[in-house]
Amino acid sequence: MASTKNYLDFILEQLSDLDEISYRAMMGEYIIYYRGKIVGGIYDDRFLVKPVKSAISLMSDATFEIPYDGAKEMILVNNVDDKNFLTELLNAMYDELPAPKKKK
Repeated sequence: MASTKNYLDFILEQLSDLDEISYRAMMGEYIIYYRGKIVGGIYDDRFLVKPVKSAISLMSDATFEIPYDGAKEMILVNNVDDKNFLTELLNAMYDELPAPKKKK
């Protein structure tokens, strides 16, 4: 099942206090970028983020889920209605995220 544009728009609105949020559509799902780094994505209308230490510590009751067959586990963000929490989460995660790969 692919994610809906409505859910993407909702998540983007929830992240609107952050600068440089972008996304890329990929096979019916959406990859979410923060200041050029991949923080996670929207898969089957679920907002999943990379399992970095700061995200795990902010979501102590975190549920790990597979975004699609063959992928590594990611953390399900249950608290998508809390705009302040999402801003805090992405800011906390930023320094732990890998730098974007250089394009050839």
